[in-house]
Amino acid sequence: MTARPAGPSDGGYDPRTDRDWRQVEEEAPGVSRHEPIELRERLSLNRMGTFDWDLDRGFMDLDPGALDVFDLRPEEYDGAPLSLVVRVPPEEGLRLDEALSQALQDGHSSYGAYFRVRCRDGTRRWTHSQGRILHDPEGTPYRVVGIVREATGELADSALLRSLQQERQRQTVMVQQTTAALSRALSVRDVTRVLTGTGGARRFGADGLVLGLVANERFEVIATAGMPGEVPDDMMTTRLDDTLPLSDAARVRRPVFLGTRGELIARYPRLRPYTDLLPAGSSAFLPLVAQNTVIGALGLFNAEPTVQSPEARNLALALAGVVAQSVQRATLFDQERELATGLQATMLPRRLPPLAGGAVTVRYHPASVGRDVGGDWYDVIALPQGRTGLVVGDVQGHDTHAAAVMGQLRIALRAYASEGHAPETVLVRASRFLAELDTERFATCTYVQADLESGALHVARAGHLGPLISNASRHIDWPEVRGGLPLGPATHFGPDHFPETQLFLEPGSTLLLCTDGLVERPGRGISTGIEALSEAVRTGPADLEELADHLSAQLWADPGSEDDMALLLLRREPGPGAATTPRLRLHVHQADPSGTGGVRSALRRALDQWRAGAVLHDVEVAASELIANALTHTESGALVTVELLPGAPRRIRLEVEDRSSQWPRRRSPGETATSGRGLLLVEALAERWGAEPRGNGKALWCEFLVPAGPGR
Repeated sequence: MTARPAGPSDGGYDPRTDRDWRQVEEEAPGVSRHEPIELRERLSLNRMGTFDWDLDRGFMDLDPGALDVFDLRPEEYDGAPLSLVVRVPPEEGLRLDEALSQALQDGHSSYGAYFRVRCRDGTRRWTHSQGRILHDPEGTPYRVVGIVREATGELADSALLRSLQQERQRQTVMVQQTTAALSRALSVRDVTRVLTGTGGARRFGADGLVLGLVANERFEVIATAGMPGEVPDDMMTTRLDDTLPLSDAARVRRPVFLGTRGELIARYPRLRPYTDLLPAGSSAFLPLVAQNTVIGALGLFNAEPTVQSPEARNLALALAGVVAQSVQRATLFDQERELATGLQATMLPRRLPPLAGGAVTVRYHPASVGRDVGGDWYDVIALPQGRTGLVVGDVQGHDTHAAAVMGQLRIALRAYASEGHAPETVLVRASRFLAELDTERFATCTYVQADLESGALHVARAGHLGPLISNASRHIDWPEVRGGLPLGPATHFGPDHFPETQLFLEPGSTLLLCTDGLVERPGRGISTGIEALSEAVRTGPADLEELADHLSAQLWADPGSEDDMALLLLRREPGPGAATTPRLRLHVHQADPSGTGGVRSALRRALDQWRAGAVLHDVEVAASELIANALTHTESGALVTVELLPGAPRRIRLEVEDRSSQWPRRRSPGETATSGRGLLLVEALAERWGAEPRGNGKALWCEFLVPAGPGR
């Protein structure tokens, strides 16, 4: 060995190489520090050698560096490639042959392949071979010259790099998935649904989790997922102390990482009776801190014992921060929503008046998404003379302003109705009241004045959905109810006219009023919702309260609903011991001769519902003639009553009552007469007819026989 020059005064340290010269001699014995190193020595220092493979003669020359890579002594290698089989397993040799054969077949000038060598001591190490393929002028390969080198460290570093990259990618995906899922959670219930739903614990790289919140120096568990058993009742709510891991982490504001269940129980002996309820592996308990305030703690559990790496711990803390922000945001949302819904609840009636001869029930649901409340409302009002006012309405918008307008409008409409005004008058005054408020909101509503003793319903509608009537046999009818513009615009744009429609509610029948939140959904037409509501009423429970629950649960309980809903059901009960007689009562005002057309439409619907068949036309004609007779020859309106008489054969009775005591006279008009034929038509069409005195007038009546059998 060439003597080395004297080193610097610091004892052999060379600042040009930043290495101790003695370390060079230890790593490469016999190599001088300054003299040039031969090529073979350079290759050998890097565990690399060369080969020269003569394809024509089948001879491969390996230099000492290459023999060292193959862990061969010179006497163990005779130059034949097959002699390498003692170090190259067959499957690895096949890998080399395939790489070279493919390169030769494709006419490439080089090839390369990784393979494993079986060392003398039986261990295996990765090796890389790379060669240059020489071709003659005709393109025939005749020689391969290349290098072989040890690649174990290279591949190990590469595998480690790939593993780290995969782990970083996995952690990135976990954070993205958790953040995305929690970003859509509005309420605390939504947050717990994300954590306990499918894949909730796996988003945190855990097999199970427990979430708890701090309130009033107490710790309450609110969600669990993936745990071997349920949390005992005596541990759902505990003091904020150091006897349990979650409350301890929240108390001291520091995370706790434990490798096994044994470590967990040793640190918190209070858990010893619940050993079977705890996973056997590692655990982490993370405080949830938002805006420098501890709001809870999150526990993560794994089935297998492990030691969390610094990266895993940092990831857990980052995810805990995301959960803390989501829980704090959700808590504020719940508080705001509770305030808004409480405000609206105080504006709705707290109790319903008792009804004689009937029953009423209501349901109200705020929107299931968003923090704002809507302007839907309902009301049941006791009216003079034993009647009842029923209101369902909706103020435009979904905010506290809509709720405030709703409260004022409900009180005003209730006051007008309580004075006993007709439905049209009530809506006209309510529209003018809304138009005078300092608001740009409008409102829709339907108002019904019900007389449960007679079954008469007087309905007025202001841009709102009309009523549904279901009789005792579950026949569904959406009667045609004329309406006006919404409240507010009806006054601004005029005329504020809300025509009144009279309907009849049979004993045992149910009236339904609702807002559009029950029948409308984004992307779905209202006709589809109306059909769904009709079917739900037809197939729902018979009990009124159960029917209301059924409708609100089936049609409104949508997690994505953005609208609130008000529902009102009124049922007319049959009288004690009285048979249920289908009946329709309608009123035609003296000043509204066009009301006869509305009566005919209502008659057609009722008679079709009663399966009157061919007699329907006769009843309609007779009703028109009797109404015209009352309006022409008296100074009052006409009260029309049609009922299906019990017994067999079935008969329909039509009555037209007026306030005149003058008895009708049947005349014999001439050919040119323009009147006097009404009673002749009634006599010709009806089975029988007559007149009856009433206390304040008279009634003309006629009866029709309903055909039986297929000809009905």
